[in-house]
Parts: sequence; structure tokens; C-alpha cells
Amino acid sequence: MSDALDHNRRSAFSKLFGTRQRALPRGITSVCSAHPLVIEAALRRARAEDAVVLIEATCNQVNQEGGYTGMTPAMFRQFIEQIASVVGFPLESIIFGGDHLGPNPWKKLGADEAMMRAEAMVAAYVEAGFGKLHLDTSMGCAGEPVALDDELTAERAARLAKVAEDTADRVGQRPPVYIIGTEVPPPGGATHAIEELEVTAPDAALKTLDVHASAFEKAGVGSAMERVVGIVVQPGVEFGNANVVLYKPDRAQGLASTLSRMPGLLFEAHSTDYQTVRELSALVDDGFAILKVGPGLTFALREALYGLDAIRSTLYGGSDSLHAEMEAIMLTQPQHWAGHYTGSADELRVQRHFSYSDRVRYYWPDKQAASAVDALIARLPDRIPETLTSQYLTRVYPEVVAGRVAPRARDLCLAAIDAALAPYSAATANRQ
Repeated sequence: MSDALDHNRRSAFSKLFGTRQRALPRGITSVCSAHPLVIEAALRRARAEDAVVLIEATCNQVNQEGGYTGMTPAMFRQFIEQIASVVGFPLESIIFGGDHLGPNPWKKLGADEAMMRAEAMVAAYVEAGFGKLHLDTSMGCAGEPVALDDELTAERAARLAKVAEDTADRVGQRPPVYIIGTEVPPPGGATHAIEELEVTAPDAALKTLDVHASAFEKAGVGSAMERVVGIVVQPGVEFGNANVVLYKPDRAQGLASTLSRMPGLLFEAHSTDYQTVRELSALVDDGFAILKVGPGLTFALREALYGLDAIRSTLYGGSDSLHAEMEAIMLTQPQHWAGHYTGSADELRVQRHFSYSDRVRYYWPDKQAASAVDALIARLPDRIPETLTSQYLTRVYPEVVAGRVAPRARDLCLAAIDAALAPYSAATANRQ
């Protein structure tokens, strides 16, 4: 690791962690999910590692109007803190982040209205005590290009930073740290098969920083640039519906080298879901020290639930299945997958359940789906046979055989999510 990168890592993480952690890690996992079992698994792992945990909500998921979860920022924080209380995780070791905060939820409106709502959203996040804000105003609104130029993007981001700074001052909160920039393709995974991605050009990353510095100064919040800890770039990492593009360090060396010219900054890598520990470690080595993961965790949960459903069928028979229940719900309410999946009827059916983008995750909060999951777990025995765990839950079978995971349905779900988190812990932990 170069001296410049080591200094950047320490400087950025000192601002991000504040007084929360004595020993700074090499990197940190950003858990982007609102599923209670995912949150519980993340908190349990952080507790076992005596680590700080970073949990983030996205603009579409959580906002002042409820988002698709029905939660405001204050409600989301309360939701996380309730789980932490049950788990026994210290609240002071949770960093709350807001992801892609900008006009995206309202981009079908005119820019003035969309930005007014984005400002209200940022204020709500700060009022709720979110300490890390990713400002993303790169998308066009009604009548504008799909993607805006750097200067207008930075100008709008500075508007949101001004709201955040003023709100923190008004409510007596510690001012937040910021992430700037965005990545291509959009967050949540591509909608088509992808072979290779264009890595962000070094000059483009440097320009992102420069135009934001100028815009922040012009907006009267120049001091807030001192709390910008990272920039979102594209290191060549993404997943589509059916394939994953793994990180290739040699393709990103020019981009990684620019960190030596960005004092105190790191890169934030989005869509790192399904990368192996080797690629995640390489990302952190190269300065992409904030690793965001979301669909990969609920994908692991869905695997576990469908595996448990197969075990139920093997043990007791019957034609009813969780898979069929979820299929019926998704066909009745297609808004979360229609337009994201393409192909024949059979191809769409497979994608609805097994796509890497895991859009089935939007349906677990549905009352009918939640009831089906509860009924499945209640039907299974307290001790699920190891042989069936081997057959249907291979991700967690070794932990069950070793006696580290109890062979109960809920424990197996948590273990499946934890197995998806494990490579991130290995990649971001300090190395002696």
C-alpha cells in the first residue's frame, strides 16, 4: 500500500467513524437493505467482530414520503435500532447512511419540483441522524437529458449539501460526511447481459472532485468539502440478471492511481454483490475501501427460504410451495420487476425468482408473502436433518455439520446471509 493511499484511508475513515472505533479497518462494508433478517445478520457479525457497522437506505427505498418500504428516515433508524436492541448491538457503533440522495424518486417531475422534494428528503435524513450522505443528482428530470453534465450535477449536489449543513446546524447534529459522484450502470444491477464495463477515466474522477469543490464554494458550503470522504466511480464491477463482471485490477490501475492526487479521499464501489473474496480484497487494496452490497444478501436469503421450502416438501409432501406463492404475488403486482426483465414467458418466470438483481426482494414485506414465510418456518422441525441441509442448503451445510449453526429454519436463514457477508469481512479487516 502506498503512503498516499494509507494516509487517505486513515483520513477518510477517521471522519466517517468519528470516535466510534479505535483501530481503523482497511475498508468497510455498506449494507444496503431493509430486510430485518439481513439487518440482524449484519449486526450479529459486527458484534462478533467488535466492529462498527454501516447501514444505508436508498432514496427510493426510504424518504420523507415513505419510499417503497413505507418508511421515512426516522422510521428506518428506529427499525434498525429495534433490531440492534434485540441483538444486543451498541447503537453508538452504527453508522447510518443515505444512498443516491437526490431527485431520482421524482425524476418524472420538472427539475424545480424534483429538487425541492430532494431537499426535503436530505433534511429528513439529517434530522434523523444519518451521518453519511451520498449526494447523487446526476439524473435528468422531465424534459432534461437522461444524464446531466458534471457542472449541473455538482451545482445541484451543492444545493443539497447546503440543506444538509443548515439542517445539521438547526437541529444541533454533528454535520455529515459526504460521498459525491455516481456510477454507470445505475444502482441495483444492469438489466442485460454484460461482458465488460468501461472503467471511470482518471481525468473524469479528478474532474468530479474539482467541479464539486467549485460548486460547494459557490453555494457557500466550501467547508463541507473537507468532509467529502469518497467518490463513487466505476471500477469495472457489476452484475446483470444472469452474470457477474468480476474486478480486474489491471484495468483499474490508472483510476486507482488518482487517489494520490485526492488527499483524504477514498473510492466507494457500488454493485459489489457476488464478487469473491479475492476480488473484494483487490478492490480494497486499490483504494475502493467502501464496498456496497444489497441484492446479494437478499439473494442468499431467498436461496435459503426456497431451500427450506424444498425440505418441507420432502418431509411432509403437499403441492403448496413458497415459490408458487411468490410467483402469484409477483404476477399480481408486477411493478417491481416488469421492465427490468426481458425474454420469453419461461425466461421471465426464471428471472422473477433467480435473477442476480433479486427483484423478488421487493415482495418479502407483502403481508401475503410474510404470512407464507412465517407458515413455512412454523411447519419445519426444530432440528432439520443434516442430509437435507446438504441437499438443499449447501451454502451453510459445513457450518451446520461443524455445530456452529443450529439446524433450525431461522438460524439457517441468518447463516446463509452471514455466508454472503463473510467475504466482505475478510476483505476489509485489518491485516497484521
